[in-house]
Amino acid sequence: MNDFQEPGLGGGDWLFEFGPIFMGAVFVLVIGLFLFVIVKGISQWNYNNNQPILTVSADVKTKRTEVRGGANDTRARTDYYVTFEVESGDRMEFEVSPQEYGQLVEGDRGTLSFQGTRYLKFERMKKTETL
Repeated sequence: MNDFQEPGLGGGDWLFEFGPIFMGAVFVLVIGLFLFVIVKGISQWNYNNNQPILTVSADVKTKRTEVRGGANDTRARTDYYVTFEVESGDRMEFEVSPQEYGQLVEGDRGTLSFQGTRYLKFERMKKTETL
């Protein structure tokens, strides 16, 4: 045993052996997660492109927002969602633009156009005037 080793600790080399393995594993995990997100996004885009464009009668049921970020002087991002109910009673939630979100009102009736999970448009039914 040399003068710099303490008995029973194995010389302290375990940190130099484990450290590079740990850093390599973290690197592979981060790159793998990044690739997973890219592949999932491309897969969803491709799925939507292969779906027919559907136009159905629907009602606007609920609206909600989701704010992400904003902590520690980072930019906040707001996502806008609207839930529609079709004639069969099924409900579908779509992410919409801020402009669409502002123009839609809960209770609106009209025709909803979508392709897969992609919102295309909602045309409000004009209310008929009664005299």
